[in-house]
Amino acid sequence: MPKAYVLINTEPDVEEEFLEELRKIKGVVEATSVYGIYDFIVKVEASSLEEVKEIITSKIRKLKDLRSSVTLIAAEG
Repeated sequence: MPKAYVLINTEPDVEEEFLEELRKIKGVVEATSVYGIYDFIVKVEASSLEEVKEIITSKIRKLKDLRSSVTLIAAEG
């Protein structure tokens, strides 16, 4: 099953609300708040790579208060 990890930076002081919104998205199988350069690490899984890309570009990247994101497509094998 194709998967990706998305590293996210958000606006300050929106962590709880942002995490709630992330967890509502179909295909987001794990979302964790972290300390450091990024605010969240999100694991996305779907039945195809195209669907993974669609979830990231059409849903995650459209969330209010998202400042920036970096997507890492997982290598199989």
